Amino acid sequence: MTARTTSASAGDARAGRTAFQGAPGAFSHEACVQLRPWDEHVAFETFEAAIDAVKSGVCDCALIPVENSTIGDVEPAATLVRHSGLVVAGESWRPIRMALMALPGVDLGELRTVASHPIALAQCTGNLGALNLAMIEAFDTAGAARAVSEGGDRSRAALAPAAAAEVYGLSVMRHDLQDSADNRTRFVLLTREAG
Repeated sequence: MTARTTSASAGDARAGRTAFQGAPGAFSHEACVQLRPWDEHVAFETFEAAIDAVKSGVCDCALIPVENSTIGDVEPAATLVRHSGLVVAGESWRPIRMALMALPGVDLGELRTVASHPIALAQCTGNLGALNLAMIEAFDTAGAARAVSEGGDRSRAALAPAAAAEVYGLSVMRHDLQDSADNRTRFVLLTREAG
């Protein structure tokens, strides 16, 4: 499915700063790069911090995931957006494909745990259960990949976008671990004022 953007400002090529939750290589980061390539993309550890960056003027806008086709509302992001007082200037549904990644040279049989954002884990419970991996919650998908890379533990894996494997020097063990083949997330672009 093609991403749909409903915003005049999403097509505004004036460079600015776009906040997102997560680490470089996360789904939100990918969405920023594809939807606002002219902006500087600024990472924040929490959804609240990304939204606050727009409120304070540190960033011009924020791209926040609010709904997933598999699990419904992305919380706490959806609630934070509703109560932010910011303007929803546009939206885009984007396909979400999960990859299982680990240190280079690791065999699937060596893995014992998989870490990722709780929303990402919830989109893959069936497939991860079949692999018999213990699920560990992390602040972000790409943040989990970074932790696996830096940790050096051959029994740990991360669930993240395939691009995160390249960013953090990991090997993709399996592609498309999402339980639904049509797994999509709706992102909204938040600004302080319309236009």
